[in-house]
Amino acid sequence: MFILHPSVIILAVVVQFPFAVTYNSQHFKRLALFAAEKPSQKAGGQLFKNFVGDDGRVFACSDKSFFAFEKNGSIAWTVHLNYTCSADIAPVHGGSRKIYLVAENRVLKIHPFKNGTTDSAVEVFFGPVETDIVGIAVSISSSCVVINVKNRGLFAFRLHGKLLWSAGPVLYRHGYRQGCRKCTTDCYFTSVPVIDHCEASIYVSNTVGELYSLSIRGPHFKWIQDFSLYGNKFTITSGNNGLLYVIIPDKAQILALEVSMGSIVWEGSIGPLSSEDYEPVVDANGWISIGSLDGFLYSFSPTGSLKKFPQSTRVSSVIQVNPVLDCSGYAVYVSQTEMQEREANIIGENTYVAAMKPRNAVFTLLVPVLGSSYWSESDHSNLLFNLSQSDMKHFSTDERTLLSFFAVSRNGNPFPCRATRQKLASSCSLIKPKNIGIYTGNPSTIVLFLLSESVLLVLLAASVKYCCIFWRKKRLQILNLGTFLEKRRSLRLQQKEFDRAITELEQKVSDEAVTNGVLETLNDLVKEREGIKRKLSTTYSLGRDGEKSGLKTVLPLYDGTSRSHSFQASKKESVTIFHTPTDSVSSGDSSLDEIQGFVNPSSSEHSCGEIEVVGMKGDEMEKRNMVGRSQSLRRRTMSFQ
Repeated sequence: MFILHPSVIILAVVVQFPFAVTYNSQHFKRLALFAAEKPSQKAGGQLFKNFVGDDGRVFACSDKSFFAFEKNGSIAWTVHLNYTCSADIAPVHGGSRKIYLVAENRVLKIHPFKNGTTDSAVEVFFGPVETDIVGIAVSISSSCVVINVKNRGLFAFRLHGKLLWSAGPVLYRHGYRQGCRKCTTDCYFTSVPVIDHCEASIYVSNTVGELYSLSIRGPHFKWIQDFSLYGNKFTITSGNNGLLYVIIPDKAQILALEVSMGSIVWEGSIGPLSSEDYEPVVDANGWISIGSLDGFLYSFSPTGSLKKFPQSTRVSSVIQVNPVLDCSGYAVYVSQTEMQEREANIIGENTYVAAMKPRNAVFTLLVPVLGSSYWSESDHSNLLFNLSQSDMKHFSTDERTLLSFFAVSRNGNPFPCRATRQKLASSCSLIKPKNIGIYTGNPSTIVLFLLSESVLLVLLAASVKYCCIFWRKKRLQILNLGTFLEKRRSLRLQQKEFDRAITELEQKVSDEAVTNGVLETLNDLVKEREGIKRKLSTTYSLGRDGEKSGLKTVLPLYDGTSRSHSFQASKKESVTIFHTPTDSVSSGDSSLDEIQGFVNPSSSEHSCGEIEVVGMKGDEMEKRNMVGRSQSLRRRTMSFQ
């Protein structure tokens, strides 16, 4: 068994053959006869690259005609093109029963439903152009057709033909050049444009080994990655699952790129390929399958794990045609050909593979995610007999065409068919959102970084606090700190004296009946003590006392009209005193007689603030001394202010 080293360069030389010559029955010989005839002598001639539609039909072009075949080989409909279609570019299904194909440097648009009507079923969608058309791609979801024209760039059209935008391999933005950074004289897009239907992106490569990601909505480069170290010839396949697959035939390698930035997620080695434009397939589970000339089918999972089918193979076996995806999206049809002779020679860094004289072919239905095959069939007599009795007898039949008809026949296939949109929805659901990490690297380094940030925050907080304290001290120095502190000590002493005097008066008031003047004195003392407290507060001390005090006195204040006081005497009598601003009192008022029994109406306040109290028990001199002390405190406070 031939084992390929990843670093070698492969040149695959394979003899394409009419598939029917490998059999000996009479109808096989008849197909071989048609294959040996010249295309000009036959009604159909050589069928070029085909594709399988959702309706189970095989669509292919031959010379200047386009055909739609049923699964039994009969022609469903045909359209005359007036132009010779390209043999290297397969037709593309554009949705709404429209098909796009390349013919003589033109892009033709086919309307199958107009076939047989007075309207023309074929129209020139784009062209003609002076240079070659490299490839086309259609986005059904974005209703967009993208065409790559050699040396001219990409052109995006609406499905009805309106030009949306065009872009070359070089884009100048804000004075900076993007694309073709190594060479600008002979740099252009060389690959078939590939559309990621989940990301709405277009992928294409240029002649110097750069891979582009463009937005399908406008000529904006999302990213450009340089893969020139791997070569400058790529086959691009969209996974529609958050990955982009790049096949490098010269290196026999596959690269899986993440679509957001184009960085390599994983890479793997494969066997030699039959052609530079070999097209792998990606199933609905995200597995990509690639056939090789070493006889194995290489299937890679989205994470890069590899499964090879079959487990063992003969030395003379090859896989030279592209796999065909089943209509369910989960299975893959593979054709493994057993050759009479196959030889692989390594000369320098190049590997030459030659194979000839096919003897038999085995068609296999594989499910890559399960790692198993549902069935294999090497006897194709029934299929070939049915095709020989149908319209296919007018065409030369190769291995690729037979594999497509074998896929649409679906013999023994247990999976139900699904539409293209359903398969894309299943594939797009595999995309996992990426969590963007702020910190990367060694976990211990991250912990050390967080600790250092915490220390810096603590130092910053301490610095702010120190600045605030320093500012306050500077302000105090401006206001003469010594005088300020002396006044605060004096205020604290006065506050203590007021507290002691107020406590004594409150005790006297609670023990025995007092006059109205004593209550007023007590109320004034309370107010003056609150004023001292306010002056001792930090806000006032720093000169920011701009707010009005919300002090509420405990005792009632004189409002200029009348006032009343309620208290209990020493004998628990409940007494209420009313005071009016005038001296005229009604003689018939009994309540006033009660008041006169406790208060002398001729009493008045003296200049020193003393009041005369009668009808009360206790030491009169002590009370007067107390009142005098309060007046003295009041005068000292006023002098301080």
